[in-house]
Amino acid sequence: MKQVYVLLVFSLFFVSCKNDQKSSIAKNTKLSGPVFGTSYSAIYDSEIDYSRQFDSLFTVINQSMSTYIPDSEISKFNRNEPYIIDTHFKTVFLASKKIFKATNGAFDPTIGDVVNAWSFGANQNKFLTDSTTIDSLMRFVGFDKVSLVDDKPTVITKHPNTYLEFNAIAKGYGVDVIGRFLEAQGVENYLVEIGGEIRTRGINKEKSSPWNVGLDEPRFDGEQSVLKAIQLRDEAMATSGTYRKFKIDDDGNRYAHIINTKTGYPSKANILSVSVIAQDCMTADAYATAFQAMGIEKVTTFLKSHPELKVYIIFENDNKVFETLNLNNFPE
Repeated sequence: MKQVYVLLVFSLFFVSCKNDQKSSIAKNTKLSGPVFGTSYSAIYDSEIDYSRQFDSLFTVINQSMSTYIPDSEISKFNRNEPYIIDTHFKTVFLASKKIFKATNGAFDPTIGDVVNAWSFGANQNKFLTDSTTIDSLMRFVGFDKVSLVDDKPTVITKHPNTYLEFNAIAKGYGVDVIGRFLEAQGVENYLVEIGGEIRTRGINKEKSSPWNVGLDEPRFDGEQSVLKAIQLRDEAMATSGTYRKFKIDDDGNRYAHIINTKTGYPSKANILSVSVIAQDCMTADAYATAFQAMGIEKVTTFLKSHPELKVYIIFENDNKVFETLNLNNFPE
């Protein structure tokens, strides 16, 4: 009888240990939903559901900078109506100024009306796309013509016909806002993604490994497949591709949605995809767009003095074959 009792105690102890092991395994919270005309996902090591807070932050950002919302502050700004510059608007404006100067204008938020003229922006089919129209619109392009008044930090000056949009940087900024919110709640391990733009901190506690993310293979058929997987830790990554959003004219020529800020015409570079890794997603997002327009030679030269940016380019060579280029030790 005593032997049976010992065995029973041992069995209960064994089962208890197994249950303790199961309960000690880290479980991530996973949230997702629609935002900014695309979708978001967030994975983090906390049991708290922050979806309501996320939605509130997205609403504030949209109301500040979405050109797709008629009564947003940026829409009022573009119509030369009274507007409010909040912290989000000002942060993105100043970051855009910095990247505009660094890229010699390759990144330019005032190209918006030209984007619309090519029916790539918020106002589809707003204009007829001909040389006269493009030339007239380009007169008002140039972020150097838009200024934040120093003694009035809520006032921006511009030409009445200048159209401003932050679509090439705001999505990455939104990722950063959610990431920083999680950090403020004490969350040390997370992955936040909006429409393919990503920010990571720490590790995937559930798998006890770095965050694994995939790079898409350029495909013109609308399908999606992963070219390769990489690991990110305490970094952000954004990708700009011309293979999903393009137009074909009557002669069969393909026009990318990346507009050359110097000419007003779609980029004709052979770059299909640019992925940029930086410390924050806003920076990665803006540079990914700029690098599409700059071309491989200029990007390679630029990155020699910007070791903080890691870049992976997928391009089409003269034989119409895909090639890749790894710059500044982009992870393999």
